[in-house]
Amino acid sequence: MTVKDIEGLIDGTCVQSNFKDASFSAVYSSDLLSDVLANCPDGAVLVTVQAHQNTIAVASMKDIPAVIVCNDRPIPPDMLTAAAEESVAVFVTPLDQFTVDGRLYTALKQIRK
Repeated sequence: MTVKDIEGLIDGTCVQSNFKDASFSAVYSSDLLSDVLANCPDGAVLVTVQAHQNTIAVASMKDIPAVIVCNDRPIPPDMLTAAAEESVAVFVTPLDQFTVDGRLYTALKQIRK
């Protein structure tokens, strides 16, 4: 699955589209950025409600190609600027984390069959 496939799966919108359409095979869901640093597999997509510039700093350290911000949280301009500089896609969805995780899990599981 690639980053461009995400938008259609999460009823969301890509709000930062300066990114490489990287493949990913894992998703990590957390709102604690230290947890993401310690446990997120490199190259996984991050599902969170943390909508700020530090989320992108962590994403760049873990080679995260996309951040999905749930619950329609507003995205501040400095987060979008940082994401564009780091080529990290940012998606916003009205869905909660559990629903987004389930949809991405199902899609990844189908691909692996």
